[in-house]
Amino acid sequence: MTIRSKPITLVVAGVVLGVTLTLGHSVVGARDTSGDVLPLDQLRTFSDVFARIKRNYVEDVSDEDLLEHAIRGMLSGLDPHSSYLNTEQFQELRIGTSGEFGGLGIEVGMEDGFVRVVSPIDDTPAARAGMQSGDLIIRIDDKPVKGLELGEAVKLMRGKPGSDILLTVVREGEDRPLNITLTRAVIQVTSVRNRMLDDGYGYVRVSHFQTKTPSDMIKAIETMQSEGDLKGMVLDLRNNPGGVLSAAVGISDAFLNDGLIVYTDGREEDSRLRYSASRGDILDGAPLVVLVNGGSASASEIVAGAMQDHSRGVVMGSKTFGKGSVQTIQNLPNGGAVKLTTARYYTPSGRSIQAQGIEPDIVTGNLQVAAREDSGIEPITESSLSGHLSNGNNTDAVENGAETDDQTTTANLAEDDYQLNEALNLLKGLTILSKG
Repeated sequence: MTIRSKPITLVVAGVVLGVTLTLGHSVVGARDTSGDVLPLDQLRTFSDVFARIKRNYVEDVSDEDLLEHAIRGMLSGLDPHSSYLNTEQFQELRIGTSGEFGGLGIEVGMEDGFVRVVSPIDDTPAARAGMQSGDLIIRIDDKPVKGLELGEAVKLMRGKPGSDILLTVVREGEDRPLNITLTRAVIQVTSVRNRMLDDGYGYVRVSHFQTKTPSDMIKAIETMQSEGDLKGMVLDLRNNPGGVLSAAVGISDAFLNDGLIVYTDGREEDSRLRYSASRGDILDGAPLVVLVNGGSASASEIVAGAMQDHSRGVVMGSKTFGKGSVQTIQNLPNGGAVKLTTARYYTPSGRSIQAQGIEPDIVTGNLQVAAREDSGIEPITESSLSGHLSNGNNTDAVENGAETDDQTTTANLAEDDYQLNEALNLLKGLTILSKG
């Protein structure tokens, strides 16, 4: 099956440490405001405050620094995912897309002045050290995070491969902060892994969405098919923080014969896009179970939503993160860039996932989550983030359960993973029913 190439200019992921992203084409220019009335009173207030700082602040501050702070404030006040990148930070982001740097392997965002872990990436220093979705990083090598820009914190966490870093972390359910030592490594993340769970039942783990992820997944499935009849498959999207929109479309397309996969809606005409499936289901209708949890965000939710709306697969696990917004990277003349939220995405049936997430068809948990729920501490999701974008469907955001599940690499994968074992049992049952 061939995945169609579609020009995508959208990025559906946050700032990533050690995960390769493919940025969309730059969008240059802005809305024509020539017909708008300038907010003169507000501009006078801005000019007045600017002059007072220049005249009265305890230390001298350059015009460049003040204006950059103002720009950052404008963007950070919109939602948690819009931000300003100066020249150095934009270059850091470009370096991050290559995967050739010393990093930790976590996707992070800013929350109330601290760094919040969205998700650790499989087989990276962060995952091996036990970092979890929802961890709040308060110190980096004894340097307080409070007051740092996200880019500054990211730069501190990057460094020479082989060097150690100490993170002080506040974790839900823990009475006191944890000190976690990680060893930086060159992050070259493999986004797709596969193996046979049982005779005729396959397993594909997608850790994040890169441009080549759909083709890599198809090769993985074809490899399993070459080993014998593939009766069904588990697609594991747990703790997958997202990635590029085109990859989510391609993964969904692989399992659908036709129909809408996802659509986006924003104020500008070029942010209103629709993506449909091409003919051909690589599993030829064999049962599919999609595993998700609170660390499944953005592009992962596009795939889960498409499979659910088309009744192509059973979504299993716990409610997803709820990031249903789309960001574009827009170049600026000064060499920097703006990451701006420009649209919401919707599932084929018209559901906005923003701040709500995907509710699984079958909810499963584990002992770790049960203990956390008993503590009375609410998990961190998109709807928990300060200034998060509203849902867009005029529905109230629902707090969703977030959990993390360590992915084992042992031969007895399903036996060591409760949720995966449940998915395999369901898959076998669906296979029996399909034969009937």
